[in-house]
Amino acid sequence: MKSLDTTKDKFEDRILDAAIRLFGSRGYRGVSTRDIAVAAKVNEVTIYRHYPRKRDLYIAAITVELERTHLGGEELKEIDESPDLRQALFRTLRLIEATLWKQPDMLRLLLYGSLEGAADMDILIRRHLEEFVEILTAHIEPWIAKDETLGQSPRALVMGIAAIAVFYQSIERLFPSGTIDSAALAASVNHCLSGN
Repeated sequence: MKSLDTTKDKFEDRILDAAIRLFGSRGYRGVSTRDIAVAAKVNEVTIYRHYPRKRDLYIAAITVELERTHLGGEELKEIDESPDLRQALFRTLRLIEATLWKQPDMLRLLLYGSLEGAADMDILIRRHLEEFVEILTAHIEPWIAKDETLGQSPRALVMGIAAIAVFYQSIERLFPSGTIDSAALAASVNHCLSGN
């Protein structure tokens, strides 16, 4: 006999999976709890038992995706072993890009959340992505210390590179053409470095 907790977890997993998929494809305002219930194959009342408000479900969906974000040690080692600052930043960009490609639902949720002006987004991003940014910043700091002419903070560079990666991911999804052009990415990194 199945326990009630197991059944509850299955319902909750199905609800979250459907919510992530639908919010990621249509945004918060484009999805109703009825849409999510149909996609999750549950009664709409079941959603409200787990999440009293649609906003609670939206925050839970974003939180689940953000918590899945992890950096690999091998990629961080490549940043540390870069021959110069430009290569370190380029490898940082590639690491962020690879992380985003692994989690397309997270990227879409973040983009929709920011475009729809979700007040909760800022808190979530700070709580979950802060560690991601801090880890990358720690790996870039030694390179910045070696190149005093740059005049930019390591954190600002990492944030700029993350913005470039998100931008390219979004463009690639809108206009797929295979892989993102390495020359264009390198030009973006060089632009960050030039401060222009």
